[in-house]
Amino acid sequence: MTSLPDDGERGVSPAIALYSILGFWLFYAILVTLRAAVMGFESQGELGIRRAVVTVIGIVVTWVLYLVLRRFDAKPLSVRIVAAFSLAAPFALAMASANFYMFNVYDPVNIFTDGDRGKYASEEAFALIQIVEDAISRYFFLAAWAGLYLALSYASEAHRTERRAARLERAAQQAELRSLRYQVNPHFLFNTLNSLSSLIMKDRRDEAEQMIMSLSNFYRTSLTGDPLDDVPLEEEVHLQKLYLDIEGVRFPDRLNTVIDIPPGLMSACVPGLILQPLVENAIKYGVSRTSSPVEIRITAREDGGLMHIAVTDDGDNPPSLSDSGSGIGLANVRDRLSARFGDQGQIAYGPREEKGFSVLLTLPIIRRGC
Repeated sequence: MTSLPDDGERGVSPAIALYSILGFWLFYAILVTLRAAVMGFESQGELGIRRAVVTVIGIVVTWVLYLVLRRFDAKPLSVRIVAAFSLAAPFALAMASANFYMFNVYDPVNIFTDGDRGKYASEEAFALIQIVEDAISRYFFLAAWAGLYLALSYASEAHRTERRAARLERAAQQAELRSLRYQVNPHFLFNTLNSLSSLIMKDRRDEAEQMIMSLSNFYRTSLTGDPLDDVPLEEEVHLQKLYLDIEGVRFPDRLNTVIDIPPGLMSACVPGLILQPLVENAIKYGVSRTSSPVEIRITAREDGGLMHIAVTDDGDNPPSLSDSGSGIGLANVRDRLSARFGDQGQIAYGPREEKGFSVLLTLPIIRRGC
């Protein structure tokens, strides 16, 4: 069974959440300590210890809030907003209760004066009032962190969506490349079988047998690779030699082939069978339409990081506008270059000034990955 690639973790990761929580509570501890120092509270050491305990409790409480909010990551944004700012209230109340206990209940003698202790004892519901007031201020603190969590969660979801879109785009591009590559083989096979049929009808059995062997070698070589993989230009040229050997059986006296490619470019990567439609057109419109010898040339040159590959013939009757079928192979090559290389992959074609037809491919030079 094939599993789809993961688009990334949904929501805020535990590491990022922990860093944000630690940052918030470190800011809180520094701010409250500075406030206590400015106001001149006594027993600063004892206050610092208890403040540290409250800070640790706050970190734990906020972490629990994070774990609860994670359960809403798959919900709509409006639900997550309501959950974040609603759940901040009970957690703020819990924090205020812990703070009241640490500073007002747990051994208050070391911190507060006798007058303060008398105030606590005399005022009715003083503890509840203190806790509620403190909870309100802490609510805004936790709500601020919850807002940060929502922002981080939204950013994470946006990145996750971008990764999913990129993955789908790559999958669509691969599907397009496969489709375009698979268009080449049936087209080539159709032409070759027509040629084989002609030989059989003319009782040219030896030539037909030779063509069948060449066809077998061609397909054995061309079908072994992945349609998405590039191949070295040397391998692509070898495939075209096999194909030209097949056509050479049909046109033993008319087909001449010249391959002029610098050795340094033979290792450059090209899409598999990218030259096949060009050579087929040269045979179909350059060789088969004339009774005189025709030369098909496959050349390549390097120019500033780009490779220019040309397939030309000097036939008397190059394809014209009335030859609508000649555009299918060229359109296939154009689409494959565009899908593989973007704007760097281009094709230019047309009749030559003297006679014949020329097709020029331009693509970046890549020497790794094929």
